[in-house]
Amino acid sequence: MNRASTGSWTERLWSLAQEVLPPWLTARAVVLGTLALAHVVVDRVDPGKAGVAARVHEGLLGWDAGWYEAIARHGYAALGPESLRFFPLVPLAARVLADLPGVGVGGALLFVANASSLVGTALLWVLVRRESGDRPLARRTVWLLCLAPPAFTFVMGYAEGTLLVFTVGCFLALRARPSPRWWWAAAMAYLAALTRPLGVLLVLAIAVELVRSWVRWRGPQRVAPVVALVAPLAGLATFLGWSGAALGNTWGPLREQTQAGHHGALSDPFTTIAHDATGLLHHHLGTALDVPWALAAIALVVVCWLRLPASYSLFATGVVLVGLSGTNLDSFARYALSAFPLVWAGSLFTAGRTVERVVLTIAAAGLVGYSLLAFLNLVVP
Repeated sequence: MNRASTGSWTERLWSLAQEVLPPWLTARAVVLGTLALAHVVVDRVDPGKAGVAARVHEGLLGWDAGWYEAIARHGYAALGPESLRFFPLVPLAARVLADLPGVGVGGALLFVANASSLVGTALLWVLVRRESGDRPLARRTVWLLCLAPPAFTFVMGYAEGTLLVFTVGCFLALRARPSPRWWWAAAMAYLAALTRPLGVLLVLAIAVELVRSWVRWRGPQRVAPVVALVAPLAGLATFLGWSGAALGNTWGPLREQTQAGHHGALSDPFTTIAHDATGLLHHHLGTALDVPWALAAIALVVVCWLRLPASYSLFATGVVLVGLSGTNLDSFARYALSAFPLVWAGSLFTAGRTVERVVLTIAAAGLVGYSLLAFLNLVVP
């Protein structure tokens, strides 16, 4: 590689870093500052609830992050069937990294989560910039992604950042020009389905892009698109197959997701929203707080269908419907954030310096509020 091409590559990487690092670092400063505030609350004020102090001291490894850490440390067999609702790629990556000298499992998990979120944010900037040709829109999108109130889970030891890498990476491959890069799309979709159950929904986007250009291909040219279509289902089947062979519990990963104490069995979304909206009357703050997010997500899905290509819109619709289809809305805001086209759609309304500043200020305040409630054991992230 000659000096000119190397310089061009490094200049592009530096330019991308300048776009992505400020919002990524800002989000971490906000969340870590909020965690420090939570420690002050616990140390100096009686929170009045058992378990709050323990949750605060778990910090970035609390809630689901504790499960990922335990799986990475002990494996699924030692933790029982409930652990199977956490898909394997992130704990496996943390386990591999923790084998390095001087690296603990918790630190490895946090590194995987935060490095993934940085890469995923960079890929999202590239995707929106390439699709829209609008650099300010791409910048607003990554800022909104990083400061959205449920985005504190990108800082914790959760799998959402890793899922973002593979979902956005899949779309980058699907929407590549002059033709899709089907093998890359297949790899991204397969890994996404091993990261979170929502990764399987990439099959919807792949189907749209496949149908759009199917007639242009003949014979062997159709192999790669079909492999890409099957890839997310193969990712799910891989985990189910391993669960059956190793633990004798093939359907455990899906069965655990639909337990009443988790996402719950399939339910009418309107009934779920109405039921959780009454949570404020019964002091169930966590579930009630997800109702506005459900309504906002539905509105943004409409915007997606009006303004974005169909593959993005169908993927976002699938994620939102899955999030609304359980018997409760717990963690819905986090699920909705995995539908990254919703963030893109929201950013379409933040043009103008004043509007952008107001929206991002409100988002940052929400990030503080939601992360504080989660650290104080009041809201399920």
